[in-house]
Amino acid sequence: MRILMAGASGFLGTRLADRLVADGHQVTRLVRRPPRGADERQWNPSAAQLDPAVVGESDAVVNLAGAGVGDRRWNDAYRQLIRSSRVDTTTTLAITIAGLPAADRPKALLNASAVGWYGDTGDQAVEEDAPAGEGFLADVCRVWEAATRPAEDAGVRVVRMRIGLPLHRDGGMLKPQLLPMRLGISGKLGSGRQWWPWISMADWLAATRFLLDSDTVAGPVNVVGPAPSTNAEFTRELARQLHRPAFMPIPALALKVVLGGFSVEALSSSRVLPAALTAAGFTYRHPDLASALHAALTE
Repeated sequence: MRILMAGASGFLGTRLADRLVADGHQVTRLVRRPPRGADERQWNPSAAQLDPAVVGESDAVVNLAGAGVGDRRWNDAYRQLIRSSRVDTTTTLAITIAGLPAADRPKALLNASAVGWYGDTGDQAVEEDAPAGEGFLADVCRVWEAATRPAEDAGVRVVRMRIGLPLHRDGGMLKPQLLPMRLGISGKLGSGRQWWPWISMADWLAATRFLLDSDTVAGPVNVVGPAPSTNAEFTRELARQLHRPAFMPIPALALKVVLGGFSVEALSSSRVLPAALTAAGFTYRHPDLASALHAALTE
């Protein structure tokens, strides 16, 4: 396939683009700076600028663009960047797709969203039919997903990927935990009872390719592993695999001091299940936390 990708330079996008190219697909990367290669095209989503011909040349569009929610302490300006970096890119892509003649439209738009859609669900397991929750990230996800509507209304298959916590030692939520864990100064966050919807990087890549290849899966899809774990369980398993202790719990108050507004999200509970992927027949390579963490640390 000819795949147009936004967010191809990020933690997930870099790995997905490399995998798709290795599989024989043609990937064109959208960049905000002047292009540096034949596989790049410039756009300016903040100003809704995108050449329709670039979109019309693609069989599918994948949008993973968005400022990292855990990359820095939140203030009002960064909250706005988290929102605009997602909504502006999605809106620009969806409107451009919808404006093309029907014969020129890509067959699918895979647009990132997040399990933050559900807010804090406590111990309650949720699937794709659950309503949006409350809180900043839930509000962001609500407008983020709504921005795909023009493409969907134009008849394009739209998949809203509610991504969990992809596990890899080089990024995401796992990387910042490794050094303190190896130093023996780590432990559960707050009570540790909050649920974490993890997924191995290999399964995240495979699930995204599965959704690209599908002709029927559309709408919200929870891209998470089949067995979410609590933060305490996650911490114990990570400590076991690193052969280190994990007896220094990090109090909720300390997280609030260090992380500011993001601490609310770090301490929230999301027991999210992948009902749509399971129903579609997706098979996991790492269905349990032990194998997913082992892969994250060694592959």
